[in-house]
Amino acid sequence: MDPTPRIAPLEPPFDTELQALLAKMTPPGAPNILALFRVLAKNPVLAERSAGWGGYLLSRKATLPLRDREVVIDRVCARCGAEYEWGVHVAAFAEASGFTAAQVEAVADPDADDTALTERDRLLVQMVDELHDTAHVGDELWAQLAAHWSEPQLVELLMLAGWYHAISYVCNAARVPLESWARRWQR
Repeated sequence: MDPTPRIAPLEPPFDTELQALLAKMTPPGAPNILALFRVLAKNPVLAERSAGWGGYLLSRKATLPLRDREVVIDRVCARCGAEYEWGVHVAAFAEASGFTAAQVEAVADPDADDTALTERDRLLVQMVDELHDTAHVGDELWAQLAAHWSEPQLVELLMLAGWYHAISYVCNAARVPLESWARRWQR
């Protein structure tokens, strides 16, 4: 596939308003303003609105533990083939989430051995896979999910999977250039 961006990220210098928006979108400690954010900022109203939702999903206000969130995000991005977003999340959050190398691989590769994953991880991977393949969650899996997560958390899991599916579409279709510091596929 041609890696040439279809929508090139905005480049500095940024006007004051755009700089403020990009600063709002960029997490503290990020090595740079992400290319994805600079692509989204081509539509500043959409970027501003999405910053609130994306920020919530990654905040301490969210109801999901970090590890659960990252299993879902990483699996969605892997299933969608979104190396950009997968690589950013693995580089930024895998260690803090407590992932081993084998667990990163098991989440990223649908054909990998999943025995390295915890029961919770496997349930989340199954949920993402069912959503990706069918846009539904079967009754048996739903019952298993409901035994581990509250209804507010289940809603958040579904929205999280959907949000990162949308982010994957943007990354792939716009051909957002990979960050130099992000992880790369090992497949």
